[in-house]
Amino acid sequence: MPRLIFFCGHAGTGKTTLAHRLIGPLMRATGDPFCLLDKDTLYGRYSAAAMAALTGDPNDRDSPTYLAHLRDPEYEGLLDTARENLSLGISVIVVGPLSREVRAHQLDDPAWLRAPAGTDTRVVWVHLPEDEAHARIVRRANPNDAYKLAHWETYRTRRFLPPPADYPELIYFDNSAPGPAEFDALLATLAA
Repeated sequence: MPRLIFFCGHAGTGKTTLAHRLIGPLMRATGDPFCLLDKDTLYGRYSAAAMAALTGDPNDRDSPTYLAHLRDPEYEGLLDTARENLSLGISVIVVGPLSREVRAHQLDDPAWLRAPAGTDTRVVWVHLPEDEAHARIVRRANPNDAYKLAHWETYRTRRFLPPPADYPELIYFDNSAPGPAEFDALLATLAA
C-alpha cells in the first residue's frame, strides 16, 4: 500500500528541510521507495518564466496575478505527479503550503484527492510563530520571497494555525526548536 505524506504549512516554517531530513529514515523504517515532490523544485523555473512574462518579476510568487493564474495549476500538476507515482506503487512526499486545501479539508477527502485505492494518506502541518517564520524568510534571502516580504501585512492575513479540534486529520509539528525526540515521534507516526 503506497503512502502519500504531505508536509504543509506557511512560508518559512521549514517544510522542505523537514521532508529532506525524514525521507531517508522513512524509507528505512517502512521499506518503501519514496519520491519527494517539492512544489518549488517542480515549478520554480516555469513559474519564473511565466511571471516574468506576466508581470516582469520572475521572483513573484504571491501577487494577485500569481495567485489568479499560476497557483492552482501548479498544485494540480503537483498532485497529478503524486498520483502517477502512487499508481506505480511508489510512495510520495509532497511539500508545499497547500493552505487553501488544508483549510477546506481537501487533503483528507478521497473524492477530491483521487489517490489510488488503498493509499495511506498523512498530512503534517508544519508551523511556528509568525515572527520566527518572518525571521527565517529574511535569513534565507530567497528572491521568491521578495514580494511576500514587501507586502507582509497582506501576506500575514493568509497565515493561520488550523485548530486541532477542527482538523483531526492533521499531524501537527512545531518546528520552532525540535529535538531528536520530536523528530523520532514524527517518524514513528508517519511510518506506522
